Amino acid sequence: MISTGENKLSTSPLPHSPSAPQASEALELMVHSLPSAREAAAEPMPIHGRWKMLAIMLVCSLPVIAAYFAYYVVRPQGRAGYGELIAPVRAIPNQLGLTLEGASRQLSALKGHWLLVVVAGGACPDECQRRLLLARQLHATLGHDQERVDWVWLISDQTAVDKALTQGLKDAVVLRVAPATLEQWLLAAPGHTLEQHLFVVDPLGNTMMRFPAQFDAAGASKARRDLDPLLRASAAWGQQSQ
Repeated sequence: MISTGENKLSTSPLPHSPSAPQASEALELMVHSLPSAREAAAEPMPIHGRWKMLAIMLVCSLPVIAAYFAYYVVRPQGRAGYGELIAPVRAIPNQLGLTLEGASRQLSALKGHWLLVVVAGGACPDECQRRLLLARQLHATLGHDQERVDWVWLISDQTAVDKALTQGLKDAVVLRVAPATLEQWLLAAPGHTLEQHLFVVDPLGNTMMRFPAQFDAAGASKARRDLDPLLRASAAWGQQSQ
């Protein structure tokens, strides 16, 4: 008797409710209610997410902003700067450079350090060599700040570099960069060429200053005084934001 009752219970159909959807209909409803990948990607980022992203960008930019403020606002009014501000700043292009060995390198890889930039062709005549030497010496005077600053030679053509010259470039970043890219990133003073200046690029990759044409030893000393407030301010804010 018990066995028969169990069989009847297990084989009896469930009562059908007109208002309840069938299993296949419910599954279809669930599948169609899920957003597609395209629809999900098209949904705008929540407001709090945008604010969070902006806050992160601001924190990363604070050392450079502080350096600019210290140099151009807080600095003593009685002393004129030797370097000339490039305004608006020029962002680093999304382009490739080539090492002397022929390896490709993204220019954006130079971000994260202050840069002292010299531009010249690979033949590098006497004036070019003198400017490279001054950039190297200026870098050497920075003391403990040397690790935060790179000196860079951007070669504007395909001319081979004399091997004797490369001996003094062991601590430098040397890249061949297309002239059009250099013109996009750097800016010479009116009536002058890129090869006549020493440029300063901030850690965000923005060209923000150039030193006067015909840069010499006396100018290197003045440039050193211009770099001090930039490096001090960016270092202080960098420590506070960590």
